[in-house]
Amino acid sequence: MSTESSGEAAESRFGTFDENGVYHPRQITQDDLGGQSLDDAYTATMVDVEDGQLVEGRVVKVDRDEVLLDIGYKSEGVIPARELSIRNEIEPGQVVELGDHLEALVLQKEDKEGRLVLSKKRAQYERAWGAIEKIKDEEGVVSGPVIEVVKGGLILDIGLRGFLPASLVELRRVRDLQPYVGRSLEAKIIELDRNRNNVVLSRRAWLEETQKEQREDFLTNLKPGEVRKGVVSSVVNFGAFVDLGGMDGLVHVSELSWKHVDHPGSVVQVGDEIEVQVLEVDLDRERISLSLKATQQDPWQEFATNHRVGELVYGRVTKLVPFGAFVQVGDGIEGLVHISEMSAHHVDLPEQVVTPGEELWVKIIDLDLQRRRISLSIKQAAEGGVVAAEYQEHFGEHAFDDEGNYIGPTDEAASEGQEAWEEYYAQHGYQEAPVDVPPGSEQAGGEAPETEAPETEAPGGGEPASSPEASPEDPPR
Repeated sequence: MSTESSGEAAESRFGTFDENGVYHPRQITQDDLGGQSLDDAYTATMVDVEDGQLVEGRVVKVDRDEVLLDIGYKSEGVIPARELSIRNEIEPGQVVELGDHLEALVLQKEDKEGRLVLSKKRAQYERAWGAIEKIKDEEGVVSGPVIEVVKGGLILDIGLRGFLPASLVELRRVRDLQPYVGRSLEAKIIELDRNRNNVVLSRRAWLEETQKEQREDFLTNLKPGEVRKGVVSSVVNFGAFVDLGGMDGLVHVSELSWKHVDHPGSVVQVGDEIEVQVLEVDLDRERISLSLKATQQDPWQEFATNHRVGELVYGRVTKLVPFGAFVQVGDGIEGLVHISEMSAHHVDLPEQVVTPGEELWVKIIDLDLQRRRISLSIKQAAEGGVVAAEYQEHFGEHAFDDEGNYIGPTDEAASEGQEAWEEYYAQHGYQEAPVDVPPGSEQAGGEAPETEAPETEAPGGGEPASSPEASPEDPPR
């Protein structure tokens, strides 16, 4: 470097000399306050804030219960932990880091301790509400992760806390909501109240909208009469809903079983895989009616196939009524012994002949499958006849002739009689009739039984006859 240039640098660094050799020091500062005081000048560099104002700043400290934010104010703003996130019970360090730039809303310009109190959560709400209202007006869709399970539903983070009721999570009600936590869901906004800070969502509405075409195709291809496999998705008082692999159908309680059903839960449980028959498809209302009993053997049809009028069957008295007695002769099958068919003698009251729970032989005198009615006779059973095949098997073929008439057990077979009946009841058994419905009336299609026949004197008069003796070892002759 030349001496001249070095001299110029020294002069510029330390000041200058004029031509007379007078030294002039270099000017270091310049008074540019224009008459303003230093305090006023300092204050002018600070930002001015008001309650409810949105401000931006940098995180300068992260504590366990608060965060300090430098927004250029005379002191750092304090964000309490509860004002950091819409998520409850979360650590500040999980939300922000030192040096992060973020937006906050002024809650209090100066609290009792003179601090500036801010809220990141409220600032997030302010920004989100505008977007949420626009989406609602345009009938759009919001999405966000499930952050919490609360009473009655889920909370979604959509920039603010959106409530998704349990009944609107899926197309059918979901019982266990815990598996949804952490999942991102899409939903429609069905209710919006900014004053109450309330947002209600419906994922079901979104599913119905997006799956409308698939549902229409599913319903169009579903034909009455066809049998489908499904899984029981819900059990209610009036029946059970079955997921057919796209849509749910209803099996009404009357279509669950051929027997009387007190509650659907006694027949099916949630999660059961069953076969059902399609009864009806309502395209307009998008409803499917199903039947479980239609896929099962009709016990009345089975009874009618295996029995004929004139056969003797063994049964149990289930209920006495003024006009006779109901006798259960098969699983879910009951027939009526009219009072006129209880004895060869005149009978005033059924209890003069039989008692509930008594087991005895009866003869089938009429079998009306269409009306689901069986007429039985104790009187004619006492006269003998052909015993139904299932009873012959338990007595042994040696006890019957070629036409099925009972001829009595041999000495060897006599001791086996009781064992035979015990085996029969172990395999078949009988169930009590529903106490709230007159036994037989439901199976008969709900029609009232015939009225009592006119009384007639038994031949020869005398006292009413008692029940004919009928035991497992001694069928009617």
